[in-house]
Amino acid sequence: MNFKSHLAGASLICLASAAQAQQASSPDTTPVSPLVITATKIATPLDQVASSITLITADQIADHQWRTLPDALQDVPGINVVQTGGPGGLTSVFIRGANSNQTKVIIDGIEVNDPSQNDAFDFGQVLTADLDKVEVLRGPQGSLYGADALGGVINIVTRQGDGPPRLTGSLEGGSFDTFNQTVGVAGSDGAFHFAADLAHFHAGATPVTPLGLLPPGEARIDDYYNNLTLSSRLGWDVTKDVSLGFVVRYVDAELRNTGENYNDYPAIPDSAQTVQDTSQLFLRGEANFGLFDGKLKNTLGVGFADYHTTIQAPDDGFGASETIDDADRVNIDWQGTLALSPRNTLVMGVGEDIQQILNTSPDERQAIFGAFAEIQSRPIDPLTVAANVRIDDDDHYGDYATWRIAPVLTVPGLGTLIKGSVGTGFKSPTLTQLYVSYPPYFFANPNLQPETSLGYDIGFEQPLAKNVVRLGATWFHENIDNLITTSADGMSWANIGKATTYGIESFVSVTLPKRLTVTANYTWTVARDDILAEELLRRPEDRASLSGTWRPIPRLVLAATWLYVGAWVDGNRDFSIPRLTASPYGVVNISGAYDLGHGVTAFARIDNLLDRQYQDPVGFDKPGIGAYGGLRLSLGGK
Repeated sequence: MNFKSHLAGASLICLASAAQAQQASSPDTTPVSPLVITATKIATPLDQVASSITLITADQIADHQWRTLPDALQDVPGINVVQTGGPGGLTSVFIRGANSNQTKVIIDGIEVNDPSQNDAFDFGQVLTADLDKVEVLRGPQGSLYGADALGGVINIVTRQGDGPPRLTGSLEGGSFDTFNQTVGVAGSDGAFHFAADLAHFHAGATPVTPLGLLPPGEARIDDYYNNLTLSSRLGWDVTKDVSLGFVVRYVDAELRNTGENYNDYPAIPDSAQTVQDTSQLFLRGEANFGLFDGKLKNTLGVGFADYHTTIQAPDDGFGASETIDDADRVNIDWQGTLALSPRNTLVMGVGEDIQQILNTSPDERQAIFGAFAEIQSRPIDPLTVAANVRIDDDDHYGDYATWRIAPVLTVPGLGTLIKGSVGTGFKSPTLTQLYVSYPPYFFANPNLQPETSLGYDIGFEQPLAKNVVRLGATWFHENIDNLITTSADGMSWANIGKATTYGIESFVSVTLPKRLTVTANYTWTVARDDILAEELLRRPEDRASLSGTWRPIPRLVLAATWLYVGAWVDGNRDFSIPRLTASPYGVVNISGAYDLGHGVTAFARIDNLLDRQYQDPVGFDKPGIGAYGGLRLSLGGK
């Protein structure tokens, strides 16, 4: 299919859906646009944000019964989620064709990209039980977030307490030896706000190793994953203008999966499992205070992230091996928001990011100090403009300046949003790329240069039938220079020179408040290495989804999702075959919940309803049909 065919197809889908929805009953009131923070670093109505951003709410997570963050991200336009194996397997996210380590990930203000994992973040370790919302911001965001944000930003926000105390809990069991439990409490007592959650996820027998790869007579060993996550958010309103906050999140996870036996070529799955133990500790303390009668709002924060991973591989002829990855990251930041006038707000900030890999000799360290300024202005009622600039000082590579301009115009009388953004980004080589070698197979490259990018997007959104229907499309394009990937001989890292990504994100949604929500997304992405004139790995050209929730009666909610992923270029399990074409697939998930009364809800779901057999990535089966059910409890509160 060529570009025109993709655009025409997406447009016809949107227009046909809109025409049908025009016949639907209109709501009594126009919905209020939700507030998002990530695009501008201050709370802004979504319809006044020019950048492409998707909001995933706690209600959506509950309705669809997404238990892990990779499940919740699957429907987001413009991204591709790749999980190696079953639950707990290494999970990477590619935004608009950028590399997986070019997405900045933030949890409650803590930057959590892992220095020991090539500065990427493993989304597979995040459970959803305590999540309040997830904001996915697409496009280069260096001028607000500094390094790591060439592709975009994923901002994860956990729930915080408010109002009378509320106790929640759940119990779930099902296929693949699944047994999950959660318990939480949240609320406030005067000036004190609190929330604490404990979640246990267990999937003891997930079949992911393709039988065709096993030697004759060797049985498959199913993956085992156990995750215990403890999280808490505390707050104290000292005075009307001063508040303190503290966040802690601890993850303890064990994954048993099947690795590779390199005695054969290409490698074959091991006859015994690899055991991976992961612990993560995230902390943040912050103070919020106002000056000049509240016109200048300040946030001063310190964040800490600690990672420890031990991987014990079996003896495949060379002796058993143990790999230990240790790293930490410290963020110190200040942000000030100054109300210049009712239509103009100035946002300023400074911060330092210090990261270390602790299992090298000597320990390797990198520090980046950054300062930014943003003006958010509404010069006339239909127009909102955000413009920002940032300077980062990398102790390895010196100063880098980035910028961004993002206007959004509301057409009077029609409600049409015309929006766009243009901006730059940069990313220093990671400590892994610079210093971590695995002789004699792979070597670090201390001569790497930073990656830089220039990207833009332009699109529209159109409400119809008194906002019952909403449709839109966005064209995006990004040039990345000095993109870092494996060298031609496969034994080191190299700057390949240039890569280009571009495509279309389109959607149509139908919303009848408290009754029905249906959303269709389609993304067309081209991501190419301009030097070798070939596609970048694991970036499917076509990706589409259709999801919805329906409340036929107040006590019952039904939800369903269909996800389609087109063909993509991948390697085999050990990349001894570095380029092959992976087959497309489509999968359907359904769920339902019924309020039994007295705070008790019964729920059930079926994943992969049609029992599709497919691999993603290549060499790793996805589980077949799975059924799950349980009870949820909610006591107290409002």
